[in-house]
Amino acid sequence: MEDSPVSLRRIARLFAPHRATLAVVVALIVLSSAVGLAQPFLVRHVIDDALPRQDVRLLLLLVGAMLGVAVATAVIGVVQTWLSTAVGQRVMHRLRSDLFAHLQRQSLGFFTRTRGGDVQSRLVNDIGGMQGVVTQTATSIAANLTVVVGTAVAMVALSWRLALLSLVVVPPAVLLTRQVARMRHRVTGERQRRLADLHVQIEEGLSVSGVLLTKTLGAAPRLTERFEETSADLVGLEIRSRLAGRWRMATMNVVFAAVPAVIYLAAGFPATSGGMTIGTLVAFIALQGGLFRPLMGLLNVGVDLTASMALFSRIFEYADLPVDIEEPATPTRLTRAGARGEVRFEGVGFSYDDGRPVLADIDLHVPAGATLALVGETGSGKSTLASLVPRLHDVTEGRVSIDGVDVRDLALTDLADLVGVVTQETYLMRASVRENLRHARPDATDAEIEQACRDARIHDLVAGLPDGYDTVVGSRGHRFSGGEQQRLAVARTLLRDPAVLVLDEATSALDNRTERALLATLDDLSRTRTTITIAHRLSTVRNADRIAVLHHGRVVESGTHEELLLLGGRYADLVRGGLDAQPAAA
Repeated sequence: MEDSPVSLRRIARLFAPHRATLAVVVALIVLSSAVGLAQPFLVRHVIDDALPRQDVRLLLLLVGAMLGVAVATAVIGVVQTWLSTAVGQRVMHRLRSDLFAHLQRQSLGFFTRTRGGDVQSRLVNDIGGMQGVVTQTATSIAANLTVVVGTAVAMVALSWRLALLSLVVVPPAVLLTRQVARMRHRVTGERQRRLADLHVQIEEGLSVSGVLLTKTLGAAPRLTERFEETSADLVGLEIRSRLAGRWRMATMNVVFAAVPAVIYLAAGFPATSGGMTIGTLVAFIALQGGLFRPLMGLLNVGVDLTASMALFSRIFEYADLPVDIEEPATPTRLTRAGARGEVRFEGVGFSYDDGRPVLADIDLHVPAGATLALVGETGSGKSTLASLVPRLHDVTEGRVSIDGVDVRDLALTDLADLVGVVTQETYLMRASVRENLRHARPDATDAEIEQACRDARIHDLVAGLPDGYDTVVGSRGHRFSGGEQQRLAVARTLLRDPAVLVLDEATSALDNRTERALLATLDDLSRTRTTITIAHRLSTVRNADRIAVLHHGRVVESGTHEELLLLGGRYADLVRGGLDAQPAAA
C-alpha cells in the first residue's frame, strides 16, 4: 500500500539464508542461456556451409549439436526450476510461520480490535498471492536478463545495423511497463482488502454461532445480499487487475511482431544489409524472435513485482506490529514444583489504549492456597483485574506478583504453567474430547485425563458416549451443552495442575446441583492452589477466604462473607439485590 511502502532490500533479505542455492541457480541460468545462444549460429552454418556444399558429415555434426543444445537446456531447466521452486517455497514457509508466531505473541487487545477474517486473509490469501513472485521472480529476472543481454550481444556481432533497428522499441516498452505496473499495484491492494472483507463475512456468517444468530434474527437474506455485493466487487477488481494496461501491452506486442518485417526490408537494401548472407539473416531473425520473448517476460516481471508490493506491504504491516506483552530479557525462573501460589496486587492500575481508566489503586493479598472472590456490578473491572495475573493484559501502574516475583519478569511459558484460567466463554476445538484435553498438557496419560474429568464432574457423561473420550467435539463445542463445555474446560485446566487458578464465571452455565458438586471438588483442590473466583452467584463466593467488592475499578470493601454482611455496605446491597440470581455476566 502506498502508505506502507516496502523496500526491495527488505524483500531481498528474505532470500539471504539461501544465497548458496541461489548462486547455483543463477549459474545454471547463465549456462542454459549461453548454451541456448549457440542454436542460431548452428543454423547459420547449416544454411551457409553444410547445405550449399552438400557436406553430410558437417550437416550431421551441426544437427547433432542442435539436438545436444536442446537436451542440455531442457535438463538444466528442470534442475533450475526444482532449485528455485524449493527456495521460493522455503521463503514462503518461513514468512508464513514467522507471521503466525508473531501474531500469537500479540496481546488479547489486538484480537479484540482486529477482524478474525482479516488476519486469516493476510496469512492465507496475501502470502498465497505472493507465491508466484517469491518462487519465480528472482530466477525469472536472472534468466530473462541473461538471455536479453546475451542475445543483444549476439545480434550486434551478426549485424550492428539491424541490432540498432531491433532495439529501438525497448525504451518506450520500459516506460509503458512502468505505467501498467502502477495501475496493477493500486488494483491489487484494493482487491486484497475486499478479499479480507469476504473472509470476515464467511467467518461471521458461517460459524456455528453466526448461523445460529442469523437463523434466529432472520438475517440470512441481508447477509447473502452483502456477500454477493462483496463477491461482485471482487469480480470487477480481478478483471481490472488482469486487464490493467492490457491494450497498451497488446500494442507493444504488435510492434514487436512487426519488427521482423522491417528487418527483412532493411536486409534488402545494400545500405543497411552490410552484405549479410541468407544464413546470417535467418540466424538474426531467430535471435530477434528470441529477444522479445524474454524482454517482455522481464517487463512483465517488473509489473508483477510492483503489483505484489501491495501484498508485501499488507504482510509486513502485521509483521511490524509491536508486541504489547513482551518476553522479559532475563526472565526469573519460577517452576510449578517450587511455586506456592501467593498472589499480590500492589497499587495496580490499568487503562486501555484510549486512556480510559478501568482499574485504580488496587491492593490485594491472596495467600498461598487461599481463595479470593471478586464481586461487583457488570463493568466494575472484575474480569480485567483477574486477567492481569496470567498477563492477558499488563498493568499500566503498580505490579502483580506471584510468590514475590512480578509476573512481567516471568517467562510466558512458566507463567502459563503457573496460572490456569477458565472463563465463561469456553472454546473447544473440533477434535476428540481426549485431544481437546491433551491440548493443555500433551504428555498427559489417559488415566490423568480421566481423573481431571472426574474432578470436573464430567467423566461419567463422556465415558457414556458411544465413542467415549474419542468422541469428536462439534465446531466450537456445540455438540455439548453450555454446562458440559464449562466442565470440560475446567477439566482441561485442572489437567495442568496450576498453582493459581482463575475462575471467571466458570460455573455460570451449570445447574445448582452440578455447581455444588463441582464447587465441592474445587474446594478440595483449592487446598493445594490459590484460587481467584469471579461470579454473580452467592453460592460461588460465600465460602471464599476473602471477598473483594469492586466498584468503578476500585476495591471498596474487602472481608469474609459474614464480615461484609455485618458491614452493611455495597456487598450487603448486592446480596439483598439478588446476587444469587443475577445473570452470569463478566
